[in-house]
Amino acid sequence: MRDGKRIASASAALLAFFILAGWPGRAFTGTFRGDKALGEYLASECVTCHQKSGRQVGGVPAIVGWPEDQFLAVMHAYQKGDRENPIMRTIAGQFKEDELLALAAYFGSLKPQR
Repeated sequence: MRDGKRIASASAALLAFFILAGWPGRAFTGTFRGDKALGEYLASECVTCHQKSGRQVGGVPAIVGWPEDQFLAVMHAYQKGDRENPIMRTIAGQFKEDELLALAAYFGSLKPQR
């Protein structure tokens, strides 16, 4: 009987952990939202070339307002070497998945300035 109580207690604790971590919402939506504040912090390197205003300058594309899935797909393509720009390959390669999610959330939340 004591083992049954321990298992029930451990199961309840595990379920509480998943609920606090946002598990039900993530399971139903199929997406993991990035931390915008972290994305803003990490974006300092990005905005040295990509304009925070959302304007395209020279050959550097605007990334402000991109859908998050598109941003992630492009960054993953650079990480895998499927896209050619060696600078972007290097930059994309330094980010972990949670950091890419954060950057995608941050840039996706911005509106291009007119």
